[in-house]
Amino acid sequence: MIRIGNASGFYGDRFTAWREMLDGGELDVLTGDYLAELTMLILGRDRLRDPDLGYAKTFLRQLETCLGTALDRGVRIVTNAGGLNPAGLAAAIEALAGRLGLSAQVGYVEGDALRRPDALTANAYLGAFGIAACLDAGADVVVTGRVTDASLVVGPAIARYGWGRDDLDELAGATVAGHLLECGAQVTGGNFSFFTELPDGGHRPGFPIAEVHSDGSSVVTKHPGTGGAVTVETVTAQLLYEIGGPAYLGPDVVTRLESVTLRPDGPDRVRISGVRGTPPPATLKVGVNNLGGFRNSMTFVLCGLDIEAKAALVRGQIEEAVGKDGLEFTLARTDHPDAADTEVASALLHVHLRDGDKARAGRAFSAAAVELALASYPGCTLTTLPGDATPYGVFTADTVPQDAVAHVAVRPGGERVPIAPPVRTAPTVRDETVPGGGAAVDGPTRRGALGELVGARSGDKGGDANLGVWARTDAGYAWLRAWLTVERLAELLPETASLSVRRYELPNLRAVNFVIEGLLGAGVAASTRFDPQAKALGELLRARIVDLPAEVLTGVAR
Repeated sequence: MIRIGNASGFYGDRFTAWREMLDGGELDVLTGDYLAELTMLILGRDRLRDPDLGYAKTFLRQLETCLGTALDRGVRIVTNAGGLNPAGLAAAIEALAGRLGLSAQVGYVEGDALRRPDALTANAYLGAFGIAACLDAGADVVVTGRVTDASLVVGPAIARYGWGRDDLDELAGATVAGHLLECGAQVTGGNFSFFTELPDGGHRPGFPIAEVHSDGSSVVTKHPGTGGAVTVETVTAQLLYEIGGPAYLGPDVVTRLESVTLRPDGPDRVRISGVRGTPPPATLKVGVNNLGGFRNSMTFVLCGLDIEAKAALVRGQIEEAVGKDGLEFTLARTDHPDAADTEVASALLHVHLRDGDKARAGRAFSAAAVELALASYPGCTLTTLPGDATPYGVFTADTVPQDAVAHVAVRPGGERVPIAPPVRTAPTVRDETVPGGGAAVDGPTRRGALGELVGARSGDKGGDANLGVWARTDAGYAWLRAWLTVERLAELLPETASLSVRRYELPNLRAVNFVIEGLLGAGVAASTRFDPQAKALGELLRARIVDLPAEVLTGVAR
């Protein structure tokens, strides 16, 4: 098997993780994921200021502390920190190695950047064969731009085992391993619904490792002595993160998530097997970021009585001062009656303004809000100071034919190797949604939080959100799949009621996954929602009080 670790799940993750992973035990490859839809926007703005930037600068500082160790131990490094400028980061790594007196073979993958004159960034999601080509040529470090997150793991597995385009089950199995590792500590107990049950209470989860075998099966684990845990449930939680239907589309393979089987394999070890793959689509996903305009926000504190009337007064005053266009008001009823202190007695009125005119969205708006301090509702106060507007981005996704993208592996020494697209592809077919419902569990119930019976993991998919919910027992899943329908979800989460919601079932995981279309509007960077990435949506659902079947509750492990 090949032992592949992860030391970064996003741009800003634990700085010391690279050092911790290299010092913690045996590895063959260490990967780092730095890219997200929002990150590409950030890097795009960096590149506007300096054309030599466009990559994750943090990675270069992290590598300075451990490149020598990785070379000494034969651990190869694969990262997408190249962002919009993989060639620039590769050159910077070579310069770093020279300053440190080290000899490092650096390869990189490019071709994801597409020419879109009307876009800030436009990048196709490439597959794993370019990474494999760099490793086959002896690269110690491989830098990529926008590849799929899972490709960071799939590429090294291809290089180790010599898989080809038709080894679909093997590629699919490695894709699952890559999806599990891509978010770092999220698979070892980070952001886990039942964090209070972890051995260390979730204080400092270690980073994950996948032992990938030649048949595509794998074991997810972590270094001995590190925090958190690897269990079937922590793995289930990450498997449900930011997915759609059971067909998990990728540039190299479509991974059938309903085929995934999880089994304990010892302490902090979970075996993943049975994964099936089908031919990939003939197209690649393209993520496009545009600057959408400028925005600003001010928050009023409304304390005590007449909360709705106070909010209405502010709304009228702000609209009169700056006009109605682009304004958005959100009243968060965080207040409690008969409270003994100001904070507990207060609600928050968030006022957002988005506009193409920087001046209107800037001081003209924030100053108008501050000017109400002595001329509005009783007890008027704000939590924000007047400030200028900031630019925001709009994310959209489309597709291009796979053969229209020049996927290139640049080997150490500069040789450019074109990566041919897959010959065998298949039309993209959307999985059928499952409405849910069926025979209810008979017997007594009691009122309680839904989270007593289920775990959840949620996240963003462009302007959509996904919400995966899993049961802890077979009896719990029988109840969950019958009870948690789209209609029930609309009752529990009213903001979803007017939106199109797709529902899928994953029996092997005892899980139900919802895709809520349009919940995040034009994407994370443009969203004014309190939880703009839908990260807390699952915990909101688990906190709802419902009628829980007493018989199922007695079988839930604690």
